[in-house]
Amino acid sequence: MIIHFQQHFLVCSLVSRKKMSPKSERGGIHKGCGYYGNPAWQGFCSKCWREEYHKARQKQIQEDWELAERLQREEEEAFASSQSSQGTQSLTFSKFKTRKVTTVKKFFSASSRVGSKKEIQEAKAPSPSINRQTSIETDRVSKEFIEFLKTFHKTGQEIYKQTKLFLEGMHYKRDLSIEEQSECAQDFYHNVAERMQTRGKVPPERVEKIMDQIEKYIMTRLYKHVFCPETTDDEKKDLAIQKRIRALRWVTPQMLCVPVNEDIPEVSDMVVKAITDIIEMDSKRVPRDKLACITKCSKHIFNAIKITKNEPASADDFLPTLIYIVLKGNPPRLQSNIQYITRFCNPSRLMTGEDGYYFTNLCCAVAFIEKLDAQSLNLSQEDFDRYMSGQTSPRKQEAESWSPDACLGVKQMYKNLDLLSQLNERQERIVNEAKKLEKDLIDWTDGITREVQDIVEKYPLEIKPPNQPLAAIDSENIENDKLPPPLQPQVYAG
Repeated sequence: MIIHFQQHFLVCSLVSRKKMSPKSERGGIHKGCGYYGNPAWQGFCSKCWREEYHKARQKQIQEDWELAERLQREEEEAFASSQSSQGTQSLTFSKFKTRKVTTVKKFFSASSRVGSKKEIQEAKAPSPSINRQTSIETDRVSKEFIEFLKTFHKTGQEIYKQTKLFLEGMHYKRDLSIEEQSECAQDFYHNVAERMQTRGKVPPERVEKIMDQIEKYIMTRLYKHVFCPETTDDEKKDLAIQKRIRALRWVTPQMLCVPVNEDIPEVSDMVVKAITDIIEMDSKRVPRDKLACITKCSKHIFNAIKITKNEPASADDFLPTLIYIVLKGNPPRLQSNIQYITRFCNPSRLMTGEDGYYFTNLCCAVAFIEKLDAQSLNLSQEDFDRYMSGQTSPRKQEAESWSPDACLGVKQMYKNLDLLSQLNERQERIVNEAKKLEKDLIDWTDGITREVQDIVEKYPLEIKPPNQPLAAIDSENIENDKLPPPLQPQVYAG
């Protein structure tokens, strides 16, 4: 992005300084080499245009270096004068800022480049970020950034110049979507890091330190405009996850198989520190500082597991405990912080190192909480629904630890209360089941009655009179005496 901006600036400057001849406007033959010229290249052919462009670019780069060095000297003088005289600090800084605004306005004025009327008006208008009185934290970060770059000499001056150009460019891109602004920031990180490694020959470990300072410097200024912007649904997601976590306040460590015993004082302190760190993440502006809070929280979790189990913690123990910490702490604007880190953090930090590992686990924990169901906690759907609705809460599965000199009556009282609670839950379950059975029986009876009625209406019963009895076969035979006698069995001797 920065490279394209510089090229556009150089081309516009070259166009404003050269006057096209009538012959070049017509696209005639260029006198220098005899080839046909192009009006878009000020009458030059492609070869001559590249040569002229290269010369103008080298000249502009030299002017940019001089401007950056002059700005650097002015800031150093202003800072030195503020240290020597505290009484005139505000006046000195005001004068320095006026000079700086004037210089930047000249650098981006209409005389140095040709553009549309809208672009010229925007270039003449000072940036609101420059006119606005900077906060104490912004001043502190600026001074730290300048002092840090002093140790890199020319490389530091180039970095400072590129960073300033990026911030000015981001001011005119606030109307873009947050995804497009994120791509601009990621491209800037990549280009600066690659330029330091290829041109500046800076070692990778120093590049990482420089990129951390650059991220801190630019995101301190952009935080107000890019964190939870109104054009996204980040705030809606924050409210949804907070409501979800409040509804899951009944989840116990035993349900998540958390290997942490909060009855141990040291473990309890570690849990409190982990919750504090995850909540403190929202108060930070820089993505790297937010990641540092997640890392500290995770390390406290590992220490709590180690103290409880008397052995190093594993990844299988860490993730359930992190989920429990998030449920217990309910960090503010959790989704907005995750999206902010994803969009504007240095990509090398997210892809490697312990910060990236812990951040990935936090994202997994949030996704688990959003999809948490009865099966995840080894509960029946009925119990899960009753816990979520607040009708009841799960009883403690572990008996409270009593000191040896505790009163036996108090122990028995707590046992009886526990038994009563269990009986009450069983009674409620039986009553609900009985009501459900009664309703099922009534529904079944009504259903059978309706079915019988439908069959009767469809096939009505017709009652016919009884038929007369059948007469005997020989009842009408009046000549029975004329019939032959029946056959009699005969015995033959043998």
